[in-house]
Amino acid sequence: MKFRWLASVLLLALFSCPRALAQQPADFFQQNCTSCHTIGGGRVTGPDLKDVTKQKDRAWIEHFIQNPKAVLDGGDPFALQLQQDARGVVMPTIPGLTPQMAKGLLDLIEAESKLAKSRFAGVSISDRPFTAADIAMGTEIFTGSRKLSQGGPPCISCHTLGTLGGLGGGRLGPDLTRVYERLGGRKAAGSWLSAPATPTMQAVFRRHPLQSEEILPLLSVFEDASRRSQPADAGTQLYFFMAGIAGASLGLLLMGWVWRNRMQAVRRTLVSAAQRGAE
Repeated sequence: MKFRWLASVLLLALFSCPRALAQQPADFFQQNCTSCHTIGGGRVTGPDLKDVTKQKDRAWIEHFIQNPKAVLDGGDPFALQLQQDARGVVMPTIPGLTPQMAKGLLDLIEAESKLAKSRFAGVSISDRPFTAADIAMGTEIFTGSRKLSQGGPPCISCHTLGTLGGLGGGRLGPDLTRVYERLGGRKAAGSWLSAPATPTMQAVFRRHPLQSEEILPLLSVFEDASRRSQPADAGTQLYFFMAGIAGASLGLLLMGWVWRNRMQAVRRTLVSAAQRGAE
């Protein structure tokens, strides 16, 4: 009886305080925003958000982050400038970004902006030159011949690169041949890898994050592909088409050779049966 009473009290407290179950703004920011933004760490794909509420009023920011495309489609000059500064990258509409969460995020950004160094100042990516060893290791990580330390899947299961050749990689995610230059270089691409914000990647890498010693080699592969390759899509699609035609033709020729005497054998049997019937 005592156990039932305690369980009832706990359930009542749980359902009377739904906000206790809600994701906290800091966790939400870490999972959805740090791939493109820092607070006091400088620009990556998107702008540094330190003191952002001093640059634009809160009401506008709350409206924009809940539906960036709608604001851009409306021709807002400030939003269009943000898009231009981000090399055309459009901030996605983030699932779960409610008006309450938008307010919480701005409260978080204002509080972090007052600190000497925010916990969201961004990842530290070495600026040393990439080497051939980096590219070799990064290729192994991308293709899966070198396993990720936290158990995540290899990049090739969802993505391809122009440097892979042959059948290339997966098609669930975009071709990454130009991702290094599209995101704006080492720092921005590294931030994305440290906390990927797309729903598919977030679901996978939230529990299996990439480590810093894995991010730098991958960045070297992306930089190399961006510098010397064309996107793999068109060539790979043609390769698949031609391989399919060749495979079908070979299959038909093989079947014709295996069954080359079939019609003669059937005809011989029928003729023999007819002759026996006539006798």
